[in-house]
Amino acid sequence: MAFVKLCSSISKQIIQPAFRVQKLSTPFSRSLSTAANYEFIKVEKKGEKENIGLITLNRKKALNALCDGLMNDISNALDSLEADKSIGAIVLTGSEKAFAAGADIKEMQNKTFSECFSGSFLSAWDRVSKTTKPIIAAVNGYALGGGCELAMMCDIIYAGEGAKFGQPEILIGTIPGAGGTQRLTKAVGKSKAMEIVLTGNQFTAIEAEKWGLVSKVFPVEQVVDEAIKLGEKICTNSNLIVAICKESVNSAYETTLSEGLRTEKRLFYSTFATKDRKEGMTAFLEKRKPDFTGE
Repeated sequence: MAFVKLCSSISKQIIQPAFRVQKLSTPFSRSLSTAANYEFIKVEKKGEKENIGLITLNRKKALNALCDGLMNDISNALDSLEADKSIGAIVLTGSEKAFAAGADIKEMQNKTFSECFSGSFLSAWDRVSKTTKPIIAAVNGYALGGGCELAMMCDIIYAGEGAKFGQPEILIGTIPGAGGTQRLTKAVGKSKAMEIVLTGNQFTAIEAEKWGLVSKVFPVEQVVDEAIKLGEKICTNSNLIVAICKESVNSAYETTLSEGLRTEKRLFYSTFATKDRKEGMTAFLEKRKPDFTGE
């Protein structure tokens, strides 16, 4: 959740260059759908085979604070990318200044308990975590509150050297509400998660990598390119087996060891019903590259 107010104070302390989306060295790029009307995001196809969907958060004046409209845009974009068979992986990013500086406090200021409870407030924000295709967060700048939670909904986090993470909801009299206390604890452990959420302190990309929250750290200008390269590497595998593997890893993340092992075994068995498993093993024995079809 957090923090338009917090971000306002932050922005006063830092130089405010004109908002820009990071340039990519990859020459292949086009709009995913000219018919799509997104107010708060940009959606493009990236990579040499245009098989990577790139979603860029684009709330220029609010450091990409997460409002309902922006989250609805993300949800709709994910629906389109999931349905597009040419897309094998997705990258989610913001600007060099802010991945997402938090939730929009103005939208939450006057909400009541009954409104939140009866309306299942923030429940729709989980759409990112329910994506079947692998999704990589490319984080630069501030990823605070809801921004940190959004990054943690992704499967892999790549971060720029200047990225700052945090769950500062405690500073405005509330707690994380979109997975901050849950996913963070799974990622970094109880003690470190308690320190982060009870103090509201920010932490760096290097610390996030050390604690296991971030996979890799890169120079700011390389983060999105590296995330796209990772997506392209993933796309060389069977998209069907990738989805099955993702489900198995998530099982380890969300269940007990014994239940996770049972799930893994069942999913392992299920690959033997696919043409791609047979093609992969045959290609290995014939010492050639496999020709996966997603079947």
